[in-house]
Amino acid sequence: MKHLNILKAAVCSLSIITLSACDGWLDNKPKGFTIPEKYEDYEQLMNSQYLYRALDIYPSFITDDILLVETGTVPDFDYFEYYDKSEHLKNLYSFQHGQIFTSGNSDGIWESAYENIFTYNAVINNVLTASGGTERDRKVLLGEALVGRAFEYLNLVNLYARHYDPATAASDYGVPLVLSEEITGEKYPRASVEKVYRQIESDLTEAVSNCLAPSTATSFDPSQGVGYAFLSRMYLYMGRYAEALENANASLDLNDALLDYKDYTVQQGQWGRLIAADGSGNEFPDEHKNIENIYTRLLNGTSYLFKEVAASEELLATFNRNLPADGEDMRLSLFFAKDEFNPYTTGGAPDKFPGYTIFAPYINMSIGFSTPEVLLTAAECEARIGDKDRALALLDRLRDMRIKNNVHFQTSYTKEQVLEMVIDERRKEFAFVGLTRLIDLKRLNREEWFARTITHSAGSEGTWTLPPNDPRYIMPVPDNVLSFNNMPQYER
Repeated sequence: MKHLNILKAAVCSLSIITLSACDGWLDNKPKGFTIPEKYEDYEQLMNSQYLYRALDIYPSFITDDILLVETGTVPDFDYFEYYDKSEHLKNLYSFQHGQIFTSGNSDGIWESAYENIFTYNAVINNVLTASGGTERDRKVLLGEALVGRAFEYLNLVNLYARHYDPATAASDYGVPLVLSEEITGEKYPRASVEKVYRQIESDLTEAVSNCLAPSTATSFDPSQGVGYAFLSRMYLYMGRYAEALENANASLDLNDALLDYKDYTVQQGQWGRLIAADGSGNEFPDEHKNIENIYTRLLNGTSYLFKEVAASEELLATFNRNLPADGEDMRLSLFFAKDEFNPYTTGGAPDKFPGYTIFAPYINMSIGFSTPEVLLTAAECEARIGDKDRALALLDRLRDMRIKNNVHFQTSYTKEQVLEMVIDERRKEFAFVGLTRLIDLKRLNREEWFARTITHSAGSEGTWTLPPNDPRYIMPVPDNVLSFNNMPQYER
């Protein structure tokens, strides 16, 4: 499938039914959206570059990975000062109650997710009856749209709702469940967490069973292996570990490729700073060319993350746990900079911030699905309900590609110890990548061995704490949506 630079949902030339320009109840705006007739038109819809982007960096500011400091803490370097951040980032970092975004500022995650959902709905509900293409072509496109819609909803329900709990999911507030491309002006009720998850499961099951191709030309389009990876993530979040493991194994059977980080090093500069260690000059592979990324979706807002935050001491300590005496974790060496960072390709004085480590990978971050995630899902499930030795073997396989002089784990660990190591590995592998750490905090805080209180500080600016299972882990539905539709909210 060719990827065209077309405006999101702007297919006026393909018109058959023109929809309203704005749905106030969700505050999403599928501008100029029209329903096409031909398969090729739906294919063009699915090629929109806007569908390949999702989420934003601001949920990371709730987590225990980020450190901000008070003004003047680091002379001549103010990038990770608390005072310098926008209001919504400060509200998240200081665990403020109530709304996060101030009046007149919109929540980009909510808005872009529902815009994308309307596009996916148009394909899902119409492509099978479109003219042109083969029946198989139309089914594959249907499967891609089902995966895309499920992806948006899994993000939404995990960000704006209490984490899935089988005892309460049927009554916990989820998010509006919109399954039509037609905008009628009606209010959309807030579906339960259980109902949203049932829809995600239904979409994925249909896609895997009837639609997705065994392989695709690019990782922007989901293959059958992506469907299994997606199901493994969903079932992990639901605590259904046997099903998560079954689908993780099915995904690994189709694709288990890993990139060896030991083959890369760091040079001066920003974008393009990660290059091959063999002197060839080859850069770290682009997100859609990285053999690990089986479904590519790009994270928005990284200009407010790269070089803009310091890594917390707790995160840095995680990189040193279970590290051989002469080992080097390349995730830390490649994606972070300690004490100083030179943004210039040649020459120039480096920025200095002694005693701190900043996040500065300067690569496009994929928040879709990857081999490392599937490996770690399988490892976690094995540690919980299966074979701890296989869990250790899966960890070793990933760490061999991440750590210089890696030493394999002994098999004398208990299941509980192995589970802790898996969670540490998830934290290191996905530091600042999408919602991974936030969701792990939400789901694991319910378990006594993990439950933790997060403390954020910014010197004299203040110190703030977030207890486990606090409702401030849940993002509020934005005010501009509530002004149209007074749906129930979590008290946060």
